[in-house]
Amino acid sequence: MKKILVIGYVWPEPNSSAAGSHMMSLLRLFRQQNWQVEFATPAQPTDHMVDLSLDGITSQSINLNCDSFDSYVTDFKPDMVMFDRFMMEEQFGWRVEKACPHALKILDTEDLQCLRHARHQAHKARRQMTQSDLFSDIAKREIAAILRCDISLIISSYEVDLLMNTFNIDSNILINIPFIVNVNAIPTATKSFTERQHFISIGNFRHAPNWDAVLCLQQLWPLIRKQLPNIECHIYGAYPPPKATALHNPKTGFLIKGWAEDALTVIEQARVCLAPIRFGAGIKGKLLDAMLVQTPSITTAIGSEGMHQAEPWPGVVTKDESEFVAAAINLYQNEQAWLEAQDNALPLLNNRYDGAIIGKKLINKINDVKENILQHRLANFTGAMLKHHTMMSTKYMSQWIAEKNKSVD
Repeated sequence: MKKILVIGYVWPEPNSSAAGSHMMSLLRLFRQQNWQVEFATPAQPTDHMVDLSLDGITSQSINLNCDSFDSYVTDFKPDMVMFDRFMMEEQFGWRVEKACPHALKILDTEDLQCLRHARHQAHKARRQMTQSDLFSDIAKREIAAILRCDISLIISSYEVDLLMNTFNIDSNILINIPFIVNVNAIPTATKSFTERQHFISIGNFRHAPNWDAVLCLQQLWPLIRKQLPNIECHIYGAYPPPKATALHNPKTGFLIKGWAEDALTVIEQARVCLAPIRFGAGIKGKLLDAMLVQTPSITTAIGSEGMHQAEPWPGVVTKDESEFVAAAINLYQNEQAWLEAQDNALPLLNNRYDGAIIGKKLINKINDVKENILQHRLANFTGAMLKHHTMMSTKYMSQWIAEKNKSVD
């Protein structure tokens, strides 16, 4: 039985974030191969974390900057190690390399942190993103982690192109793995136009692009409400802070609902999903969920980025705020336009998110690289160089912190 160790940035919360849902899809895919799957993380347990044991996945708490991990990973003897985001590769990659040099190393980027950070900086400065924004210290760290790993899972096709064409990353160490959907389980019938009511927006409040989208909606809502005076906008999301709940206003129909026990249920009850995303990266779980229950969505170019190409969007992708408002009003009132948008959801899901196809693609890639690991690594000289130099500095810094912590104890 092959063993895979997944080192998580946080405990998976599939009902709180798209990242948590995506992580669970990958863990379950690995279990379906009859691999022994262990999830380890230095993060603290949370109220909404999933019980991994229900899926036959073992778990372990680990410590940052602590030699105890060396003994743990040596005893576990993984055939493969997957790092959840580049920060976990920075922390534990050199230790895995030392203890298990032949283990296949996989990086799950979730989304490109450097792209999200660059767009955030540009958005705060009210200007277009520049190359200087993109080529930040975060980018240097993230690209280095990608190069040090044997395979990196990139969730967005846009980000694959960016890595290849802007950062000159060899396509052999990249694989586009979007959200994994069991297309056979997609409901064939959902609530009708007349059975649905109100707008919905949903997203974890701890994620900066989601909070910004709420602020944007707050600005646009009076313009929508003026044309639809009896309609409400329901804002769902995990971990709403006081600044979010302070926006709750029943008089204007702008309602902060907070945690949703079942995201698909509340999205299906709404007539239109609103996602005015002004910066970010990756692909958007809320928009995928809207497709799953055939709720048309209105978003931006960044919102739909990497989620479709030639396929028509199941809703409207808008260029500016005035177009967003007009699209929201029209799609809410116009049943024919709503039905046409709804009809675009299932073909897009089948074309791009079929879990059977995506899962087979990933497992084949892992097996192929594992069988040819020496040649694969020889072809990635930059990655080998970074392991030799960069990881030495990370190693000694971590060892210094470990010794310091011992003296404090």
